[in-house]
Amino acid sequence: MADPPEVKILLLGDADVGKTTFLSRISQGSASHSSKGPISLLRDNDQPFIFDISFFNRPYRFEFYDTSSPENWTLLKPDVIVLCYNISSRLSLINVQRAWRKETTTHFTSAKELPVLLLGLKRDLRSEEDPNGIIYPQEGYRIAQEMRCDRYMECSAVSGELVHEVFEDICRTAALGTKKEGGGLSEGGCGMM
Repeated sequence: MADPPEVKILLLGDADVGKTTFLSRISQGSASHSSKGPISLLRDNDQPFIFDISFFNRPYRFEFYDTSSPENWTLLKPDVIVLCYNISSRLSLINVQRAWRKETTTHFTSAKELPVLLLGLKRDLRSEEDPNGIIYPQEGYRIAQEMRCDRYMECSAVSGELVHEVFEDICRTAALGTKKEGGGLSEGGCGMM
């Protein structure tokens, strides 16, 4: 039996937007759906974070890379890029729009074919106390469309809300992108999870 295809998924975004916490929550398995107990954070030195999963009756090995530093990922050839921001920090979304999206097209010559997803993290911090700094789903989706992302998603690793669904959506997109036709789902626009 052949080894499962290795699919590289690169999470990009500012430091402290929640990328590591998201991957740490996923790595804790099915118990991660509840918010009981602390999240044991993964260490950057342990990358890639590997998950073996079957999609479409076929096994895959998903390798997740989490970074906020271009020096760490410019040599990587990802199959999917996930741009991450903190829902409670407008600056992190602005940085995704102005810097991170530009970085992907600068460093990856195949960026037009690469699926690019926009992920809002720390959904649990969305509150009515500071309506000017909070990004609501409609705005995140609109910005994902403007940036020509393939999908917009959001979740909370702390509460576990939508983590499983987002992880599954990322992996499904990555699996579809590895088919012979290639990736690049954004021809028709952006989908929302």
